[in-house]
Amino acid sequence: MVVKVYGPAYASPKRVIVCLIEKQIEFETAPVDLIKGEHRNPEYLKLQPFGALPVIQDGDFTLYESRAIIRYYAEKYRSQGTELLGKTIEERGLVEQWLEVEAHNYHPPIYEMTVQLLFASKLGLSVDEKLVKKSEEKLGKVLDVYEERLSKSNYLAGDFFSLADLSHLPFTQYLVGPMEKEYMIRDRKHVSAWWDDISNRPSWKKVLELY
Repeated sequence: MVVKVYGPAYASPKRVIVCLIEKQIEFETAPVDLIKGEHRNPEYLKLQPFGALPVIQDGDFTLYESRAIIRYYAEKYRSQGTELLGKTIEERGLVEQWLEVEAHNYHPPIYEMTVQLLFASKLGLSVDEKLVKKSEEKLGKVLDVYEERLSKSNYLAGDFFSLADLSHLPFTQYLVGPMEKEYMIRDRKHVSAWWDDISNRPSWKKVLELY
């Protein structure tokens, strides 16, 4: 059965797609245009009642929330493709810890920056410069913690690539690319090396090539 991923043009669905590629899982995609409001269509809301991206359909199984989806596939296909959860219970604990850090510390400020700098004008809204500045300051403090952590290990959960690292790929790509804030990564030696490593994985290059 081929997994269907909705909304591949956007960051959170890309989080799912890069995981599927790492796990060697077949998938197809279905476009959803946020700018046109297609995420509010009744048919889409039957799949995702909150109108957010992504959603996956896997046979008769439907799942939403990108981090839940990547956890699901990393566990379901644990013996296939890249091991993304760690090999011991302690490694798994660290993977989960840094996934939570990404969700609750890293994501909120970078998401605000994304909305303001990349989507506000497309939605006919003016950019809130104060919010951008505040969010950048918050993100900088989070990256300082990452710099300390990555001075001690190659990846966030240890010396192995995991979901914790993978989950950072889509929005950090916005940061270093269209947001033109690459200095936030490059000004931090160990964060910079980590980003070069994870963003050059064949799986992520394939996502960028496809979408």
